[in-house]
Amino acid sequence: MSAIISISNLTKIYKSGLQALKPVSLDIKKGEIFALLGPNGAGKTTMISIVCGLVTPSGGTVTVDGHDILKDYRITRSKIGLVPQELTTASFETVLATVTFSRGLFGKPANPAHIEKVLRDLSLWDKRHSKITTLSGGMKRRVLIAKALAHEPEILFLDEPTAGVDVELRRDMWAMVRTLRAQGVTIILTTHYIDEAEEMADRIGVITKGELIVVEEKTALMQKLGKKELSLQLQEPMTVVPAGLSDWNVALKSDGHELLYTFDAHTEETGIPALLKRMSELGIGFKDLKTSQSSLEDIFVSLVHSDSQPGAQP
Repeated sequence: MSAIISISNLTKIYKSGLQALKPVSLDIKKGEIFALLGPNGAGKTTMISIVCGLVTPSGGTVTVDGHDILKDYRITRSKIGLVPQELTTASFETVLATVTFSRGLFGKPANPAHIEKVLRDLSLWDKRHSKITTLSGGMKRRVLIAKALAHEPEILFLDEPTAGVDVELRRDMWAMVRTLRAQGVTIILTTHYIDEAEEMADRIGVITKGELIVVEEKTALMQKLGKKELSLQLQEPMTVVPAGLSDWNVALKSDGHELLYTFDAHTEETGIPALLKRMSELGIGFKDLKTSQSSLEDIFVSLVHSDSQPGAQP
């Protein structure tokens, strides 16, 4: 799959001296859903804003479908739809007028049928004659999405698109994203809802302090960094882990009522049979046991936390 966005050694240093982006290099494949995760202030919005032509980079290059974003601004911008975080739109215009006008800004000929389809897909058709100032926050968010799709972009950036919106909008929007992806549209999203990235994304990038610390296919990332835990509910609580269990990565939880064993689920030998045998030899009884797989959120937290430690490696 060819790259539709190529980012090479991209940096951004603001006049204040803040380095919002350290050298970032990334290829985004045509037709994929790429999730960019990171804490507040990590550089997500800065990177998106540069690619969309809203912020000037300090260094590096970005091409969109082979066109340089600085030299061929009009061409690259016409290929991109952007749903920003902020609810910024012309409040006194009607929904239909503002979405139709957005299409015209990109030099696209009028296409009422396309505008109607976008509005219907986002449950906005019944509100098409309403002034935006009268809409709820969730409906205004839908209008931003409709504006971004009005000119039929090949690439759609969603910057925290479902932050603070209702469950119905989240459901409608992700159904729409799946449809767009099936049509070949490339989707790049940032989100605080890591479950969305876990469900939707093909690949995931994690950015922190302006540095892209990992880019990986979602399934491969969870295989490489995901851990499994075996939880044993003890018959009798313990105050310390017995020395006889020192060969296993175990810890006491729940005031000594639970023994937690963390292991790599992808190795041939998990160590569970030997652990249970050793516990039996030591006379440690348990009432129940269960296993759980670490989630993408666990992996994200561990990556960001480890990167914040002195001497941490990406």
